[in-house]
Amino acid sequence: MNRFSYTRASAVPQAIDQHRSNATAAFIAGGTNLVDLLREDVTHPAVLVDINRLPLRQIETTESGSLKIGALVTNSAVAYDRAVAARYPLLAKAILAGASAQIRNVATVGGNLLQRTRCHYFYDAGTPCNKREPGTGCPALEGVNRIHAILGASDQCIAVHPSDMCVALAALDASVHLAGKDGTRTLPFADFHRLPGDTPNIDSNLRDDELITAIELPKQGFVTHHAYVKVRDRASYAFALVSAAVGVELDGDTIVNAHCALGGVAHKPWRDTVAEDGLRGKRLDAATMRDFAAMLLRGAHGYRDNAFKIELAARVVARAFELATQRSIEETAP
Repeated sequence: MNRFSYTRASAVPQAIDQHRSNATAAFIAGGTNLVDLLREDVTHPAVLVDINRLPLRQIETTESGSLKIGALVTNSAVAYDRAVAARYPLLAKAILAGASAQIRNVATVGGNLLQRTRCHYFYDAGTPCNKREPGTGCPALEGVNRIHAILGASDQCIAVHPSDMCVALAALDASVHLAGKDGTRTLPFADFHRLPGDTPNIDSNLRDDELITAIELPKQGFVTHHAYVKVRDRASYAFALVSAAVGVELDGDTIVNAHCALGGVAHKPWRDTVAEDGLRGKRLDAATMRDFAAMLLRGAHGYRDNAFKIELAARVVARAFELATQRSIEETAP
């Protein structure tokens, strides 16, 4: 672990100024991922800016009826919040499917968005990695890649985003509130994370001088028909091989509206609104699910160890729709 200095901020502008004072500064709150990165010699901040005293721990309903969750609210506090449980149960279920209770009690909403990939090569400082050191290569392309991406990858990086919470936030059309030296701005959740392209070292569209202050959820929470399905190598405390967050509105057996986001398959939660639009007015049956999965997974590419994820993703999607609608899709097939 490298040597670093420590400072503590009590206001958002102060935190931003302290972070701007050093090009390699890092914000720290729960530290559940950052401390790992420090210990493994993956990241080397010269300054840690403690933001735990910032007034960002509220969960409140806005005048427009949306729900705003402060960036320092812990994952456990979100999952067990009455308003979240009543209006956005999909989010609560996704959070409770991730990590352990001890980690959820410390990890924050803002930190969850900024998790780095769990790629073996990224965490091994003795191997090359384009995400850690641009231009050094991606050993996962020809190496151990069972947990890696099948969608949106590039020849520079095939890592995946590890968050469960973010998959639900993508399906719920959340937005991210940011504060920086030039003021505040809001990003649609779909625009927050980036695909690797030629710059796999840049995970998000968060600017260097910006701090996440809140997540906002729209009124539509898919209270009646929703599901989070997570397939992993062991029953607890494991990252998803493939996960799906689904919210559906039905009129009888006809799909009125549907949102579906995949986890464990790409550098960011994977959602395809064009594929979702194709579900509107369709009968919820096996044929519809096959067509939707084919559209959602078009362009998917498997590597030596993870090609199974393509078929697995299609099955996880169908299962999530079954659980969300409390009906057997196979039974309703023509």
